[in-house]
Amino acid sequence: MANVIWFPGKYCQGKGILSDLGKYVLPFGRKVFILWEQFLKDAYGERIIASLESAGISYSDMIFRGETTKRMANICVERICQDGCEVVVGVGGGKAIDTAKGAASFAGKRLIIAPTIASNDAPSSACTVWYKEDGEYDGFDMWKTNPDVIIADTEVIAKAPVRFFVAGMGDALATWFEAATCFSRRAVACTGGVQTLTAMAMAQLCYDTILEFGLEAKAAVERQVATAAVDKVIEANILLSGVGWESGGLATAHAIANSLPLIHETHGLLHGEKVSFGLITQLCLDQDLSIDEIYDVVDFQISVGLPVTLSDMNMSEVSRDRLLDFAKAVSGEGSFVHNHPFEVTPADIVDAMFAADSLGTRRKKL
Repeated sequence: MANVIWFPGKYCQGKGILSDLGKYVLPFGRKVFILWEQFLKDAYGERIIASLESAGISYSDMIFRGETTKRMANICVERICQDGCEVVVGVGGGKAIDTAKGAASFAGKRLIIAPTIASNDAPSSACTVWYKEDGEYDGFDMWKTNPDVIIADTEVIAKAPVRFFVAGMGDALATWFEAATCFSRRAVACTGGVQTLTAMAMAQLCYDTILEFGLEAKAAVERQVATAAVDKVIEANILLSGVGWESGGLATAHAIANSLPLIHETHGLLHGEKVSFGLITQLCLDQDLSIDEIYDVVDFQISVGLPVTLSDMNMSEVSRDRLLDFAKAVSGEGSFVHNHPFEVTPADIVDAMFAADSLGTRRKKL
């Protein structure tokens, strides 16, 4: 089995960099299709359009609404082809970005991603996670390439609600533990190969960066300022986590998070918040970690306000029978839970969820 790692073509990060979009688009074409939400167009459209026009680039655009569905992606493809666009630019959060990836891949166009929040690692990956119109998980696609360019404007991201930033840390925290789990049995990652040393080093750096700078970065984002700590955590949330999970692999933390739409009580939670509780559940399954290592993770999650209990997840009233049905879906054929070097059954998952709830509850009282 080959060792394989995937990267985005270019990763560009800095204050005010969104105003330079035109120069990053120009090498790929002179007609772009922009997918963004209305409030983002209202807030940043003027500077983006001015940047494109100064580079001699014309554009057409569409407002993203709802969920990341194949239907929405195909509507975008019709517009891309109709207007003769050469480049797709996705501006916004994970749902708009994933839709832009799908549309660019379906249409065979180059792709530039400009995340306006750092709530997950979607911007750098070659993956689109699909949902149905009602928010139910509908599978995922791995595209042939990662985005050609990622433009992460730290000033813009620091002005987004702090909850998104913290959720991104929840998503990124799991990267190392899931990659290490997959590495322990050389489980095949989404790249179709096994882990490289580079991917594992990036996953480890992601975890170390979040733990060292996460709390300070959160405090800065609460004041809407982009400090050195914010800069480091944005890179961890978007780039290190993105390469780390895609080329390192996933395990129980994401298996749980991706299946939580099956429990309607969790529909208001962000992806990274779901991963946060999924990670504690995974740690309660792990047979090799020391309790001090587990405490380090849970205590950090509590310090930044990530969910660590069933109550935090709006699941305190969910019965064991419902959780067992959920766990059966989580552990179905092809699930990431099978990347562990030991068997994980539905009953194991439920037990670990209750253990995670107990652990989170106790550490909150300290």
